[in-house]
Amino acid sequence: MAKIISIINQKGGVGKSTIAFNLSVGLYKEGKKILLIDLDSQCSITQTSKADTQKPTIYEVLVGETKISDAIQSMQEAKIISGSSSLANIDVVLSGTGKEYRLKENLASIKDNYDFIIIDTPPSLSIASINALTASKYMLVPALADAYSLAGVGQLYQTFKAVKTYCNLDLEIIGIVLNRVTPQTILTRDMTAMAKDLASQIGTKVLDSVLREYSAIKEAQALRTNIFDYAPKHNATKDYKNFIKEFNQIIGE
Repeated sequence: MAKIISIINQKGGVGKSTIAFNLSVGLYKEGKKILLIDLDSQCSITQTSKADTQKPTIYEVLVGETKISDAIQSMQEAKIISGSSSLANIDVVLSGTGKEYRLKENLASIKDNYDFIIIDTPPSLSIASINALTASKYMLVPALADAYSLAGVGQLYQTFKAVKTYCNLDLEIIGIVLNRVTPQTILTRDMTAMAKDLASQIGTKVLDSVLREYSAIKEAQALRTNIFDYAPKHNATKDYKNFIKEFNQIIGE
């Protein structure tokens, strides 16, 4: 049975989609069977993975227009269910009793086919985000080492508590992963200390591995590829390998 992980932060611009994509590829390269789901209406992962946008998306799955098995596509590194710009209106379209459970119910028929199902979520609190957390065993929180980003983590924790209370008693926080870090600056050191204090307050941790700021990450995105293939010996790739190693240790892989 797959371990289902939501990559989530209610604040945009923290590199959530980049982390979700490269985490999926890194786990795939370790021999894991991966399904990546793009729940973000910006569809960054859908674009990077070169998914066929003419095929059914996760939007059609959630509103009951197609079976989830018919929305799964093969990409070079794993399987993907693509996103749709229509997800921006999902709160209006998806209504009625049990709307929080649509994704979980659909995943029930396919989750035994994968080792990991990784969900990229929208950068806002929406019914899509609640569906992701309701379906997940774990949530991973990307954050920048700045005050606004960390404030978003505090807000997200309130959502986590509500979902855990009412929708998913099994939900756990893997931790906070600091992204786009510029090391050896006073600000970064201060913000990292603040992040660790916040993590302690909400019963989680800041991962020891950090993802530093490198132009190679953006270059790989521009070429619609992953960091492992684009720059296998780059420090950015080493950062992701360290991150994935720690990720595996936390969830018991």
